[in-house]
Amino acid sequence: MASIKEYLLSSFDDVRRMNKRQLLFQGLNFGLIVSSALMIWKGMMVLTSSESPIVVVLSGSMEPAFYRGDLLFLTNYKNEPIRVGEIAVFRIKGREIPIVHRIIKLHEKPDGTVKFLTKGDNNMVDDRGLYATNQLWLERSDVVGRARGFVPHIGMVTIIMNDYPRLKYVLLGVLALFVLLHRE
Repeated sequence: MASIKEYLLSSFDDVRRMNKRQLLFQGLNFGLIVSSALMIWKGMMVLTSSESPIVVVLSGSMEPAFYRGDLLFLTNYKNEPIRVGEIAVFRIKGREIPIVHRIIKLHEKPDGTVKFLTKGDNNMVDDRGLYATNQLWLERSDVVGRARGFVPHIGMVTIIMNDYPRLKYVLLGVLALFVLLHRE
């Protein structure tokens, strides 16, 4: 603990010794890192046609296919038909957090519109109990994306930071300090 305190004190001494030009340069570096991350995210949104090209599985409802903390890569191309058996990530009206579940039934109308029903692999019943009031089927507009790949357990970092919000701010602060204080 003492070494961390010494490091922080020496880092703040480094900041005090910087002239205005060096401080501005470090601030610009930080801004470039943040804007680059945002540009990468927006680029992924365009390439995948999904408002959220990467999501984290937040519950065990899809086990054994996906476990809590798995990171999913999504696409949402409008010209690809929806199929039974696909993993869909969808939003329900009135709920902020999207749900990751499998499509179990399709209902195709004569006019070409498709409605579908979902269920978590680890759940006993379909998702009609989760849908909005009087909603029996999901529509294409409810879909955020469809799973195309995953990385196991990487998303646990996100879950931990959401469970402990102070930890998120501490980590962001440490990263910001590192970028501002690192001179190379």
